[in-house]
Amino acid sequence: MASRLMDYFNKQPRIGILSTANKEGKVDAAIFGSPMMVDEKTVVMGLGENRTFAYLQENPNAVYTIVESGETIMDWKGLRVYLKMKEYATSGEMLDNYRKQIAGVVGEDAASTIHASVTFEVGEVRPLVDMGQGWEQSI
Repeated sequence: MASRLMDYFNKQPRIGILSTANKEGKVDAAIFGSPMMVDEKTVVMGLGENRTFAYLQENPNAVYTIVESGETIMDWKGLRVYLKMKEYATSGEMLDNYRKQIAGVVGEDAASTIHASVTFEVGEVRPLVDMGQGWEQSI
């Protein structure tokens, strides 16, 4: 099942929404296409020097939502992946390696805008629409 989750999470092309909140509870949501699940409990992504990164430094909890449309709303597929930031790097080998990996996919210009490499721990995975079914029925 973990391999299936990783395959689904890493499928390209795709985008998702990363939702964060600061320490006061002010919410932010931003579209990202770059998060990669490197194992069944770890997600890595690059962030600019932006609101999402600032909020994560105040509150390490986030949700990454992946949505795929269908003919009707009940045919839509997706996941809500609950995350907790474990670490980030704004310089050094971790960031350099991430930028190199991204440059190979989207080019040097896009990679140069990455301010931080962020590592999250996966806490919970829920279906896009929770009708009492397991997530495996949603993908």
